[in-house]
Amino acid sequence: MTLTETLVLEKITQYDDPLPLAPNLEHLVTEDDTPVDNMFSAKQQRLLVEPLYSSWQSSHPFLADANVGIFYGVHQSPIVPDVFLSLEVQPPTDWWAKRGRAYFTWEFGKPPEVAIEIVSNTKGGELVEKLRKYAQIYIPYYVIFDPLKQLQSDKLVVYQWRDGRYLKQRKPWLERVQLGLTLWDGVYEDGQATWLRWCDAQGKLIPTGRERADHEQWRADHEEARALTLEQQMTVEKARALTLEQELAAERQRMQALLAQLAAQGINPDQLK
Repeated sequence: MTLTETLVLEKITQYDDPLPLAPNLEHLVTEDDTPVDNMFSAKQQRLLVEPLYSSWQSSHPFLADANVGIFYGVHQSPIVPDVFLSLEVQPPTDWWAKRGRAYFTWEFGKPPEVAIEIVSNTKGGELVEKLRKYAQIYIPYYVIFDPLKQLQSDKLVVYQWRDGRYLKQRKPWLERVQLGLTLWDGVYEDGQATWLRWCDAQGKLIPTGRERADHEQWRADHEEARALTLEQQMTVEKARALTLEQELAAERQRMQALLAQLAAQGINPDQLK
């Protein structure tokens, strides 16, 4: 079964009794202007969202964002993952309309495929409350990134919904979305840290827009330097060929002068052989 067929089947099985009328959303609070808890989390969220739009070669439309509420019931409080990824959906046509301000599962027809939580303290409920809520709305992959190991012994844990419950995956490869996750030690936005990054099946990082631009610039500079080196080599070869030609011309002139001297003395050069 293809990814598209799987997603369509989920739409039918999970939302086979849609509301006959669109619910009134005016009473729902889609944003409360609560700031993100720390700078690392803010940067980490950007690092997980921006590369998908700038570099991920996905064959499916998708929506990825950070700190946006997922509403799974009209009378239920939303859950707000640090990052989410949803496939086979289109972004809202009107960002300012109430229906475009958050991720309403009844509007998109399905929950996201991936929810990621970045642990910043021991009070976030990532291993209990949030895990239960993500299971309640059938999010296929729930990822916990715990950079300081405040809740668990591993910095990265990936749960997959299987057989009616969340099970830990042995490897951080998300088969249904054809993306992997990996820990990367490096510098992002001038900050040195261990970051959570998307990668492909071979473990190659999905680059940020800046990384991709820098790589393209490096390639262009490398090709330019290579072309310049080749041009310099050709110039050297031309100079060598010209020198050789001049040496041959000088040798011909010397021989002609010698023959002229012999002829003037009445000597036949053939008799000297």
